[in-house]
Amino acid sequence: MDTLFNSTECNPRGIPGAPFVNQVEDFIKDPQDFELCFNKFQERLSKYKFMQESKLTTVKQLKIRIPDLENTLKICNNLKRQSENNDDDGDDEPLQVNYQLNDTLYTKAEISKIQDTVCLWLGADVMLEYPIDEAIELLNKKLNDAKRNLDTCTEDVEFLRENITTMEVNCARLYNWDVERRQNEKETEAIKDLKL
Repeated sequence: MDTLFNSTECNPRGIPGAPFVNQVEDFIKDPQDFELCFNKFQERLSKYKFMQESKLTTVKQLKIRIPDLENTLKICNNLKRQSENNDDDGDDEPLQVNYQLNDTLYTKAEISKIQDTVCLWLGADVMLEYPIDEAIELLNKKLNDAKRNLDTCTEDVEFLRENITTMEVNCARLYNWDVERRQNEKETEAIKDLKL
C-alpha cells in the first residue's frame, strides 16, 4: 500500500498526485488492513487540504502585492518622465500629486523639485534610496516574479483541488466497501446461525 502513494506522479513543484481507487480490492488485500489503508487516505486528504490553504493564503497576499507594485512602478515611471521633461525645458514646474495616507484617505502634495532618487519600502521596517532607473528595474523584476508566483500558486491550487476531490471519492469508496463487507459478514453469520 505504501507503494501506492509513492508511485503517483507529481506536479512540477513536487506535489504528489492522488491515486484513484477503481477497485477497492486492489488496495485492500486483507480486510484487517482496512483501518490502516483508510487512515492513510484520510491523512493524505488532510495534507492536501493543508497545502491548499497555504497556497490560497499566498495567492491572496500576491493579489494584494501585485497592484501595490504596479502603482509604485507607475509612480516611478511618472517621476522619471517628469524629471526628463523638466531637464529638457529648463524650468522646474512643480508636480501636483495625490498620495495615499491609508486605505481610504488620500491627500494632495506638490513636488517642487524632482529628485533623481526614490525611497522604496523593502519590508521589515527597512527603506532604501535608489536611483529612479534602478528602482524601476527592481520593481519590474519584483512585479514579474510576483506574477509568475501567482500563476504557479494558482496552478497548484487547481491541482490540489482536483486531488482533494479524488481523495474524497476514494475515502467514500473505501468506507462504502467496508460497510458493504460488514453487512455481508453479518448476513453470512445470520445464515450460518439459521442452518444450525
